[in-house]
Amino acid sequence: MRALCIHAHFDDYEFVAAGTFELLRQRHPGNFQGQLIVCTDGKAGHHFRTRDETGRMRLHEQRKSAALGHYEFEQLTLPSGEIPREGCIDVAPPFLAALWKAIRSFEPDYIFCPPLPNDPLAGVHIDHWAVAEAVRKVAYMINVPHAFTPEYPADESKSNPCKVPVILNTYDGYMCGENAFDLAIDVESVFSLVAEQSYCHQSQISEWLPWVARHQMSAPGSMSEWCQTLRKRFERQNREFGMPLTPLCEFFSVTAWGMIPTLAQLERDFPKSIAPTTVADRLGMRLTRWRREN
Repeated sequence: MRALCIHAHFDDYEFVAAGTFELLRQRHPGNFQGQLIVCTDGKAGHHFRTRDETGRMRLHEQRKSAALGHYEFEQLTLPSGEIPREGCIDVAPPFLAALWKAIRSFEPDYIFCPPLPNDPLAGVHIDHWAVAEAVRKVAYMINVPHAFTPEYPADESKSNPCKVPVILNTYDGYMCGENAFDLAIDVESVFSLVAEQSYCHQSQISEWLPWVARHQMSAPGSMSEWCQTLRKRFERQNREFGMPLTPLCEFFSVTAWGMIPTLAQLERDFPKSIAPTTVADRLGMRLTRWRREN
């Protein structure tokens, strides 16, 4: 089992998928590989540190989280060797080529990435939107071996097939009013690890996020305070979807961007999904329709 989370920023993963990755790791002991790809340089989101200092701190914090979560971590690097700037991702051939190469190199069973809004009135973070749009655009090209050989030269007379993954959208706190879900994964049993991993991001949770004043939070003075703050954040997500406040959940939507799974496959691979029966029934009908149309 291989799972890949592609997100824009340092600390995005911990708030949307870290619990599910840990549950997958526990379900497949010794046979699970998780990877996180961060698609920006992490230099912009701070109010008193320099860009270079912020980038170095964010990189160090993500590596600490990766060590706790036992997942691989990479920064996306463009064919030129540059890393995309925060707020400046260009969904153009160099960015698509870099994603294509990273996905083909890891060959995941599942990709987790941000969602795209349908409503133009919905809030967005431009970096989240760009990553979501890029994953959707590159999805068909994953098993097209010569799609980006101008950027990454290779012997075009020899090709090996590449597994096309199932692509799931995560929850996005910036996309107010537009979030939806098919899977509600009960992560209560691993919440303490999610809290530890997210607590690694001190430049975010103790400095930037309280200052930017978009996240209804104060700087935590201790790990205990952070657990309380993080629990309230998860509870708000549960409440948004009409779920009980406990157990805490991570929410995902199934796309048709990549391989279309069966409901049985999802139930096998995500046994801790506690989505209401009506949600599961709608998902089953949608997957059946998609598979017939393909």
